[in-house]
Amino acid sequence: MIKRVVFNQKGGVGKSSIAVNLAAISAARGKRTLVIDLDPQCNSSHYLLGEGYQDVKPDIKDFFEQTLTFQMKPNGPEHYVHATPYENLSVIPSNSDLGDLQSKLESKHKIYKLKDALEQLSDDYDAVYIDTPPAFNFYTLSALVASERCLIPFDCDEFARQALYSLLANVHETKEDHNDALVVEGIVVNQYQPRASLPKRIVDELLDDDLPVLNAKISASVKMKESHDETRPLIHMSPKHKLTLQFIELFEELSH
Repeated sequence: MIKRVVFNQKGGVGKSSIAVNLAAISAARGKRTLVIDLDPQCNSSHYLLGEGYQDVKPDIKDFFEQTLTFQMKPNGPEHYVHATPYENLSVIPSNSDLGDLQSKLESKHKIYKLKDALEQLSDDYDAVYIDTPPAFNFYTLSALVASERCLIPFDCDEFARQALYSLLANVHETKEDHNDALVVEGIVVNQYQPRASLPKRIVDELLDDDLPVLNAKISASVKMKESHDETRPLIHMSPKHKLTLQFIELFEELSH
């Protein structure tokens, strides 16, 4: 089972879009795929389950709540997994109140519970994609501890470039302290405008610093907003659209 976390401390860089669309391609290719939504904004949950996502229970908040109380026969992690409308694609949805639990989970040292859950699910799935909040907090750290690969969405902005080095330091520290199997799989350039000079310059600077910028880049396109509005991943909504083909190219690059 490949366990991949999609992480950036900056909001609005396309974490949910990238996690869901890569997962949907994975599932469409016959791989048993699970999305775990750790972001209280619940964007991945909404994207995959539609308007009624808030009514889909139990969710990731229920999973973490259970870890705080002793139970003779606790529910296994499969109890929190729900089917999506797409074959081979399942989700553990998020909850907008997830932040309420954070201090309790930190004080009880529950940072390895997600990792334990994924180990229990290892025979049931071929790939796991974990969407994270735009912050380096308990939930992000849990995802990094539980994963083998870290995928970093990046929009071509000077502030984002400066923040990237802090993010990479956090990932490295997590690797050193909690998860020596963790690797930065690559930086995904999102909202890319190839004809504009600033994005190209920033990408060149990242490459000059020997950072693992992936060849496949995701363009800015209104099609992504349409996909969100329809709550249908691109591979199902517009399988031959340029943006969809870019995601397929990214998926194939990551698969090699």
